[in-house]
Amino acid sequence: MKAQVFGWSGSEAPNESRCRAELESDGFEVVRWSDAAATRYEPHHHDHDETLWLCSGEMTFGIAGDQLRLLSGDRLVLPRGTVHSAVAGESGATYLVGRRRRPESSAS
Repeated sequence: MKAQVFGWSGSEAPNESRCRAELESDGFEVVRWSDAAATRYEPHHHDHDETLWLCSGEMTFGIAGDQLRLLSGDRLVLPRGTVHSAVAGESGATYLVGRRRRPESSAS
């Protein structure tokens, strides 16, 4: 699986609580994060599946030579191990970060 962007499909403006509820129901632990204008993240990867749902502002992600621009309401899905960089737009960005919960292992 590779990184994917899903545009906002709702008829009304993105709703942070609705997005959070959907992420949690999909099995993600969710935190709200904000970046000031032009905040940069150098290339890195995670050891877990991650998704970001942009609540306001904009961010551009660099993935495998492509530049993916997210606007309010867009959702980025990053499978574990995907190397990516990011930069917040002129007005910064506020987003929800979902980290895939690991299934609890059963003790033997």
